[in-house]
Amino acid sequence: MSIWLFSTLSRPLIAECLLAGTGGVSLFPFYGQDPEHGGGFPVFRENHAGYHRRMRANGVSSTLVGQLALGGQWYPIALSEDIAPGPHGVQVLGRRYVLWRSEEGSLNAAPDRCPHRQAPLSEGRMAGGCLECPYHGWRFGAGGRCELVPSAVPGTPVPPKAHLNAVSIEERYGLVWLCPGTPRGRIPEIPQERNPEFRRLNTPFQHWAVSSTRITDNFMDFSHFPFVHTATFGLAQETVVPPLEMGDLPDGFRGYAYEVNANNTTDAGQTVTGQDDDVLHRRMTTGYVLPFSVRSTIAYESGLEHILLLLATPVDDVNSLFNFVVWRNDDFLVPAEEIMKFDLAIGAEDRAMLEKLEGVLPMDLTATVSVQSDRPSVDWRRSLVALLAEGGEG
Repeated sequence: MSIWLFSTLSRPLIAECLLAGTGGVSLFPFYGQDPEHGGGFPVFRENHAGYHRRMRANGVSSTLVGQLALGGQWYPIALSEDIAPGPHGVQVLGRRYVLWRSEEGSLNAAPDRCPHRQAPLSEGRMAGGCLECPYHGWRFGAGGRCELVPSAVPGTPVPPKAHLNAVSIEERYGLVWLCPGTPRGRIPEIPQERNPEFRRLNTPFQHWAVSSTRITDNFMDFSHFPFVHTATFGLAQETVVPPLEMGDLPDGFRGYAYEVNANNTTDAGQTVTGQDDDVLHRRMTTGYVLPFSVRSTIAYESGLEHILLLLATPVDDVNSLFNFVVWRNDDFLVPAEEIMKFDLAIGAEDRAMLEKLEGVLPMDLTATVSVQSDRPSVDWRRSLVALLAEGGEG
């Protein structure tokens, strides 16, 4: 099996190039044995400014906050049932937003700042079907329209700038999706949502202390299965990854198809699969929709299908909201909690590993070493870089 590498620069040469580009910022390479980590590779210690300079290696920005192209994408930020009626505060790409339901049940979103004295509206309350500011009691109705200024003499017109700037919001798959800017991207399409043979299972949102780029990179990869998922399904996994062919998958995803043997010895795993064999054969696909959505399909020889939509929302450059949704064509008799227990355990294994990784994933492909098994991740990174290049930074 041939293995191809993307990085042609030696680590010392890369270190010298990075050092030369810092303009005197504190970035110090240590060659030889590192006293903290061991090994003979260069180790970098840098201040905050140096970090951001390095993340622009070869003109490719790896940071997410301020990327204009990302403002036009859709991000899941809450369960629909959590906005009942609100208010609910959330941060996406470094900016705060408030969500609430108006009296008739319509969902609303706006920047989390009252136009009067900039108080956080998410700290307010619902009153009379409106979102009430906690500072001076200004009230906002559907679409962010200011309905009441308590201090004003009755009949006084509301200032035009008192209305909130509404943010695009949608509900799909039991989730609330927010687009910070003018929508240009799309919410992933999952046809099983409309198929009565499948049931949908939702999970709570989690905060992961890791960049959304690293989460998506992980979900596009399966060479980590035997090493990260040892307590769930990875023990029976082959470590050698066969050549992978990237292509267009159904429903607008881009990815690859593959087959694996999975461990099935745990009680939780057997509950999910409905089978008691120690090892099960899986036919799978994994594909992405930009920027940070990944779908994994699992088909068992029994006819059971298990569809996962894995979602990362960038809170900022190095923190994310994580959520996943499951669709299954099972007999609906196994309680949802039993099904989700196994998938939640798998996610916990990923999280434990990912939160050990610092900073954002470099978009410059020469900053990391990639082999044949990394082809899906590299494909996604190239696509993301192309998307980011369309919008610039702001």
